Amino acid sequence: MTNEKVQKLHDDMSKLIDEIKQERDEILLKVHLGKAEIRDEWEKVEEKWQNLKHKAEQVGHEAKEVSKDVAAATNLLGKEIKEGYQRIRKSL
Repeated sequence: MTNEKVQKLHDDMSKLIDEIKQERDEILLKVHLGKAEIRDEWEKVEEKWQNLKHKAEQVGHEAKEVSKDVAAATNLLGKEIKEGYQRIRKSL
């Protein structure tokens, strides 16, 4: 990957992580007051969030060797997490 592509990948990943973190932080406060179903959904999305953070760290450390497949998979996981948090927010 070229340096420009690596930087764009890094920037896109950082933006996605920031958006998800903000959504997560806002919802976390409300989840404790929510129903059991919401807590179950939260736990599922939290597991994916931890996985994404781990993968994002790997991408950061190995950016020059990252394949498009890994980047695409990480981006997809991020979108799934974001949608999960949005479902939780709508349920609150």
